[in-house]
Amino acid sequence: MATREKRMAQFDGNGEPAPEQRVEVLCEDHSGTYQLPFACRFVNGQWRNDNTGGALEANVIAWRMPREKQAGVA
Repeated sequence: MATREKRMAQFDGNGEPAPEQRVEVLCEDHSGTYQLPFACRFVNGQWRNDNTGGALEANVIAWRMPREKQAGVA
């Protein structure tokens, strides 16, 4: 399992992304860090699921611009 520092190093967003910007987020809870499997937006001071518009019930600790998916890579 990746360490917190390794995961944090992969998420290079600074400050807050623009509300129209879809981003990937890194979250943390009592079990550790994890990346959400869907894009999010930061709107009016709140993280939201880009697909549903629903507010996240997660502690977002970092964000980054979406990475390109590579063919044949899971």
